[in-house]
Amino acid sequence: MNPLSGYIVVGAILFALGLVGFMSRRNLIVIFLSTEVMFQGVVINAVAFSRLHEHLEGQVFALFLLVIAAVEAGLALGMVVLLYRRRGTLDAEAWSLMRG
Repeated sequence: MNPLSGYIVVGAILFALGLVGFMSRRNLIVIFLSTEVMFQGVVINAVAFSRLHEHLEGQVFALFLLVIAAVEAGLALGMVVLLYRRRGTLDAEAWSLMRG
C-alpha cells in the first residue's frame, strides 16, 4: 500500500462529508462550512497527488487554493450577514424566490 494513499482517502472523505452537508442542510452558514470542508478535501488531494508524482506544481496549486479559499470565506460571510439582515433568517428556502 502506498504511504500517501491515507492522505488521498482522508481528502476523499472530507469531500464526501462536505458534499453530504451541502446537499442535506438548509442553513446558509452550514452550507458555507460544507463547501469549505469540500475545498479542504480537494487541497489535501492536490498535495497528496503532488507528492505521489513528485511534482511541485500540485503544492503550489494547493497554496493558491488556500489563498482563494480565504478570499471566498470573507466574501461569503459578508453575504450571509447581509442576507440575514434583509430577511432575518438563514434558511436557504427564504431566498429561493427571486424578485425582479
